[in-house]
Amino acid sequence: MNRDKAWQILNEFTKAPALIRHGLCAESAMRHYARLGGHDEQQWGIAGLLHDFDYERWPQPPDHTREGAKILREAGFDDEIVGAVLSHVPWNTDDYPRDRPIRQTLFAVDELCGFIYAAALVRPERLQGLKPKSIVKKMKQKAFAAAVSRDDITEGAQRLGLQLSDHIANCITALQSITDELGLAPPRDT
Repeated sequence: MNRDKAWQILNEFTKAPALIRHGLCAESAMRHYARLGGHDEQQWGIAGLLHDFDYERWPQPPDHTREGAKILREAGFDDEIVGAVLSHVPWNTDDYPRDRPIRQTLFAVDELCGFIYAAALVRPERLQGLKPKSIVKKMKQKAFAAAVSRDDITEGAQRLGLQLSDHIANCITALQSITDELGLAPPRDT
């Protein structure tokens, strides 16, 4: 189980830059929460990086995640990572309930990271100075990032036992640590 192997698998199965960035966002947020909770940062980060790696080939339920789980098992990734990947979608929660910290956290960061990324894209300063209240305000705009489930974002914070604004702040902090990788560095004055 190593990050280089996970990165190779992500890039083998995922060609869309947006989906690769989403994996990086989830990886960063998972690592952040692993540090906060004293969990295995490498394991949690890999779960975040790979959670949607199979989406381009198998976007429909239940194939999405189930086909990927087979590939991850064959590649030697541990059951904790595979279970987290399987649990982040609703059609697998009977067999892979969100009953462990890694599973709850992956569910909690998935939609929120995508939403924060979308919000940062429309700001001149990108992630710099982004506040939770701005994200909460954007969440009330149904037309903005309409495909993102606000209910999942709210439920994710509840599952982590956090106020929504604290959860948003944690994810913003995580994404700010990789702004260059995400292409979200604020424009520089020339």
